[in-house]
Amino acid sequence: MTISDYLVTDDLTVLLGFIGVSVFLLQNLYKPQPLVHPILLGRQSDAGRVRHSGESAVYRNYGTGLMGRFPVRPDKDVNVVTDFVKPEFDAPRTLWSTKITNAQLKARVSAFGSGIATLVPEGSTVLILLNDCIEFVITDLALSEQSIASITLSSPKLLARVLEMHPPDAIITDNTFLPHVSQAARDARNNHKLIVVDFLPPRFSETARVMYSWQEVESLGKVPQTPKNAPQPGSAYTVSFFETPSGGMRCVQLSHENFTSGVTAIKALFPAAINLSTLDTIVSSHSLSTPYGRAIAYAALFEGASFATLPSTSVYRDGDAPALDVADILSVTKFPIPSPTVLFLKPEHVQSLTSSVTDRAKKSSFIFPLAWRHKFAGLTEGFLTKDSLWDRTVFGSAREDVLGKMADTVKAIVISGGLLPSDVLVPARLALSIPLINTYTHGSATGPLFATHAFDLQMLPSSSPAAEPAHAGAPSVNVEAKLVGVNDSVVEKGADPIGEILVRGPSVGNMLAADGEAGEKNAWVHTGEMARVMTNGAFKVLGSI
Repeated sequence: MTISDYLVTDDLTVLLGFIGVSVFLLQNLYKPQPLVHPILLGRQSDAGRVRHSGESAVYRNYGTGLMGRFPVRPDKDVNVVTDFVKPEFDAPRTLWSTKITNAQLKARVSAFGSGIATLVPEGSTVLILLNDCIEFVITDLALSEQSIASITLSSPKLLARVLEMHPPDAIITDNTFLPHVSQAARDARNNHKLIVVDFLPPRFSETARVMYSWQEVESLGKVPQTPKNAPQPGSAYTVSFFETPSGGMRCVQLSHENFTSGVTAIKALFPAAINLSTLDTIVSSHSLSTPYGRAIAYAALFEGASFATLPSTSVYRDGDAPALDVADILSVTKFPIPSPTVLFLKPEHVQSLTSSVTDRAKKSSFIFPLAWRHKFAGLTEGFLTKDSLWDRTVFGSAREDVLGKMADTVKAIVISGGLLPSDVLVPARLALSIPLINTYTHGSATGPLFATHAFDLQMLPSSSPAAEPAHAGAPSVNVEAKLVGVNDSVVEKGADPIGEILVRGPSVGNMLAADGEAGEKNAWVHTGEMARVMTNGAFKVLGSI
């Protein structure tokens, strides 16, 4: 007897068997492919072969290598910061509320620079006390073009100390902060020239001998003034004062090369699939009064992209600072800029955005648990998209309800300016479904010091029983990092080194002493932050010492 005598089938049995085999094959053979090869994430840093006692090895980005040279320019023709405004870009873009071409921007920079050069002598210093606006960009570029040193403050609390210890020859401010500046100058007994953006208030007209409106300075520069000393890549042109977590004050001297290196590091955050271009609109939550915030603006200038900052970046204000939430992000729509495509946000923004989208999705769809489970399964495979069935039915409408038109245009979010809790990262990726780049920045550097790969979707276990922040990735493309205060006996047993972060590289400025004396160039800079280096070379920043 044959097998067919014992096996009885019909069309339904064959169909069910075919369906079962197809489902099995689809599940095992057609899993989504990871967005980046796991090998690239398994070794993110090159560690030096030798380490000193009490220190970790020196780490570099794996893409740079121990023998590689650090990139310092985003383009061969960019040597100083004014080169970011490329003359070949003739299409207009919007900076905050102003639609302007590069030719028009260069003309305004030249006029203001020539005007201010007639007011302050060579070797002067100018204190910029402006909130983020196009006048800040023009001022900074104009001063650098004329080789006039500028000073910026990350906090108004530092004003009195700076006026007393490092009195400038001129101050550029606006009407909002003018009364406070005038009072602080009187208290410090300094007689500065004041340049006021917008208009000169009538009640200050009696002291017009030391005050000039913005329009007056520009009119003084109608006849171009050729700078006596042309800026060079290595020449310092600005000093930035920033506040430490303990309330202390530190200052860093920054050169043109520091900023070209910072822009290079920012551009390196984005792989080719989401590279920056003239079609982008960049929105930042970092003040231009900080080196990193200014480098983001310069990256937008270099790419010909539109640019704006959030209200929370205002350093000089009358009332309380706005909350770092969804409302702060949406407030950028008041500017006549194209819909944002790249957001540089702080961890609080991402947490607020994630919870808002998730809550909306839960309320709007009863299949939310099923959608969450399937998207999480894709995430474990290293794959993420916002065009899946679950996005079209659940998450897409929730994102649109929260962000409006921005939900369709935003292609990447860069997180910096704080520590992102590790338990927020997975929900944020599932809710937003776009690349999230977690970075670590410091007041001494123009670019990110550590940054994760845009398509790094790993869920790494913590080696500590206590809750730790999400890892910040490997050192940036032009940064060296090491830890000091490391326990040698623990490291020799194979445990992860833990200690204070020290960094150096072309994007890291030259720290100044309290008396203004510059330190050794390319010296290691103490960040005052603790970190753990994981096996794959990624850093977890744990917080202040």
